[in-house]
Amino acid sequence: MTIERHTDSHPPVHSVRALRRRPHALAAAGLLAVLLATAGCSSAGGGESLGAASDQKAAAPRAEGAGAESGGKPAGGARSAPKPGSAVAVHVIRTATLSVEVKSVPKAVAAARAAAEGAGGLVAEETTERIDDMYDTSHLVLRVPQDRYDEVLTRLAGSGKLRSRTSNAKDVTGQVVDVDSRIATQRASVARVRDLMDKAEKLTDVVTLEGELSSRQADLESLLAQQASLKDRTSLATVTLELNEPYEDATDPEDEDTGFMDALAGGWDAFVTMLRWIAVAIGATAPFLAAVAVLLVLWRLVRGRLPRRRTTPQEPSEAPQAPSAP
Repeated sequence: MTIERHTDSHPPVHSVRALRRRPHALAAAGLLAVLLATAGCSSAGGGESLGAASDQKAAAPRAEGAGAESGGKPAGGARSAPKPGSAVAVHVIRTATLSVEVKSVPKAVAAARAAAEGAGGLVAEETTERIDDMYDTSHLVLRVPQDRYDEVLTRLAGSGKLRSRTSNAKDVTGQVVDVDSRIATQRASVARVRDLMDKAEKLTDVVTLEGELSSRQADLESLLAQQASLKDRTSLATVTLELNEPYEDATDPEDEDTGFMDALAGGWDAFVTMLRWIAVAIGATAPFLAAVAVLLVLWRLVRGRLPRRRTTPQEPSEAPQAPSAP
């Protein structure tokens, strides 16, 4: 076997052809890899899209069923928008003050009480007194429902001669909404503190949480009291009624003429009044007169017992006789 050695520097023909074919093979291999990768991605994406589509188709009947069960409300907890014609709750505090002159206060008080109770209200306060034993007066505080407020007010004003009338209406809708919101927030806060107390393990944490719970509970009770007060004042209107009898009864001018009997009665009243004043004066001065009388009696007794000084009258001295003459 003989080995032929080529001393030529050029490579063989078949190796040159192999080198010329290698770039085409590499390009074909790269193109095949790209096509396979593209096919894999498209198949994966198509699978995902098909899966999502199938999920959407499966979820659609469930959503429709949930909407049917909830009475047609939209799913996901979304609230429907309020209708344009829906009314908003308004909270108003109504108060009124009436002053009425009536012929008989007891009858007017009974009528006012019947009007308030007949409307579904009540008499919150009543004070009746008699002044100077001549006429009566009464002070009433009535609570009546808001829907019967105007009716009761008209009835009370027509029970006699209206002297004065004052009414007031105050809108507290914003205050009511604010108090309700604060109550909800405070209740949630109290619940959170109680939850923390159940989970607390250290004594210091329990003591701190108890103090915080007491403070928040006090705030909640204050808000609840405000809510109750607002509810009472907005559900029942307050009417303050003043009832008075006329100070002087109207008399006929013909009755004002003074006759003999009227003059006699007037003179007798004046005479009795004078005697009364004299008796009053005597009664007022009687203690002083009695004291003076006692002093006079004592003075007379003491004076009678004192010794009296007796004085004798002096006789006139005899004149000296003249000496006889020698």
